[in-house]
Amino acid sequence: MQGVMENKKSTNKGLSIFERFAYGCGDFGCNIIYTAMSVFLLKYYVDYAGVSAAAVGTIMLISRLFDGVSDLIMGIIVDRTKSKHGKARPWILRMAIPFAVSGILLFAVPTSWGTAAKLVYVFITYNLVSTVIYTAINVPYSTLNALMTQNPYERSVLSVYRNLLATAGTLIINSCTLRLVTFFGNNASAWTKTFVLLGALSLIAFLITFYGTKERVVAANAEKANEIPIKEGFKALFKNKYWIQVTLILLLLFIGMALTYGSTTFYTEFILGDIYLADTINSVMNISQIVCMFLIAGFVKKLGKRNVMAIGFIITILGTIMIAIPGIGYATVMISSIIRGIGNACSGATMWAMLSDTIEYGEWKTGYRTEGLANSAASFGYKVGNGLGSAVLGWILAIGGYMAQSATQSSSAIFSIRLVYVIVPIVIYALVLIILKFYNLDKEFDEIVSDLKSRAENK
Repeated sequence: MQGVMENKKSTNKGLSIFERFAYGCGDFGCNIIYTAMSVFLLKYYVDYAGVSAAAVGTIMLISRLFDGVSDLIMGIIVDRTKSKHGKARPWILRMAIPFAVSGILLFAVPTSWGTAAKLVYVFITYNLVSTVIYTAINVPYSTLNALMTQNPYERSVLSVYRNLLATAGTLIINSCTLRLVTFFGNNASAWTKTFVLLGALSLIAFLITFYGTKERVVAANAEKANEIPIKEGFKALFKNKYWIQVTLILLLLFIGMALTYGSTTFYTEFILGDIYLADTINSVMNISQIVCMFLIAGFVKKLGKRNVMAIGFIITILGTIMIAIPGIGYATVMISSIIRGIGNACSGATMWAMLSDTIEYGEWKTGYRTEGLANSAASFGYKVGNGLGSAVLGWILAIGGYMAQSATQSSSAIFSIRLVYVIVPIVIYALVLIILKFYNLDKEFDEIVSDLKSRAENK
C-alpha cells in the first residue's frame, strides 16, 4: 500500500493553472453541443426542419429514459477501466471525434424527407448524441474531478474552471450561432455548416483536456477497487444521502435550465419583439457569470459550497421575478440577465464539486468507492432533467397553441411562453433551496477524509 499512500498525499496539493484550465476545456467542448441542444435544437426542429414541437418533446423525454441505462453502464465501465492513462481520460480521447461528428448530424435533418422519416432521423440522431456519445464522454469527464485531487478547495477551484469554460462555450453558442446561420443562408443547411465549425472547436477542447490533466486519487481499498459487484455498488450509492440530495438538485436545476434557455428565443421573438435579443440576453447573462466566476472561489472557501449555492439560487429567483413584471423595458431585461448570471455563477461553481465530495462520504459510509457509478447516476439525473425540461417546453407550447413559422401568436401561446420562461423556473429553484437545507457535508468532509486516510494507513 506504500504506493497508494504516496498517491494519497499528493492528492491534496494544489494543481497548476494550466491543468485547471485543461480540465475546464472539457466542459467547454461539452457545452458546444449541450447548449445548442438546450437553446436552439427545438427551434431548429420546429421552424427549419418542419417537425412538430409536441413530437420532438416526446422524443426528447423518451431518449432521456434511455440515457438512464447508458449512463449507468458507462459509469460501471469507467470504474472498471484500467489503462496507463487512468480510468476516465482514455474515454475522453476515444470519444472526442465521434462527439464532434454526432453534433453535426444533430443539425442535419433531411428537409426533403416526409414527416415520419424526419421523426425517425430525429429519434436516431438525438439518441446517438445524448444516449450514446455524450454519455461516453461526459460521464468520464465528470468523474475526472474526483480522480485529479482530494483537496475539497481544489475541487471547488476545478469546478470554477469547469463552469467558467462551460460558460465561455455557452457564450460562443449564444452569441455566434444565429449569426453564423444567417451568414450561411439562414436555412436548414446553414445550421449544418455552422455546426461543422463548432464541432471542430469542441474536438480541440477535448484534446486539451486529455493531454493537460492527470489522475491521482485511488481508493483506500485500491486492490479491490475494480472488484466491486454491481449490485453492491448500487446499494452503496443509495445509502449515500448526500449523493441523493445532489442528484435531485441536478435534476431540478437542469429542468429549469432547459425551460429557460429553450424558451429564450420564443420569449424574445414574441414578447420582446426581436428574436436576436436572445443573443444579447444570453450573452449578458454569460458574461456576468464569467466575471463572477473569478470571485467565487474565495466565497466558497469562506462560506462553504452549500451556502454559496443557496445564495446563488436566491439571486437567480430575484432576477427571474424582475422579468415577470408586466410592461418591463429593455433595460430591466438586461439587469435581470446580469443578476441571473451572478446566481448561475454560484450554482455552477459548486454543483460538480459537491457531487465529487459525496464520493468520499459514500466510501466512508459503505467502504465502496465508485466514482464512475456515482457520476453516471447523477448524469442520469441531470440529463433526465434536461430532457424533461425540453419535453415540458414542447408540450406547454403545443397546449398553448404555438404556431410554427407564424409572425403572431395567440394570447394562450404568449402565456405559455411566459409560463416556461419565468413562472415554472422560479418554482423549481425554490424546491432546490428546500433540499439544500438538509445538505451538511461541507461541515463533515475534512473529518471523513481524515478517517479514510487512517483506514488506508492501517491496511
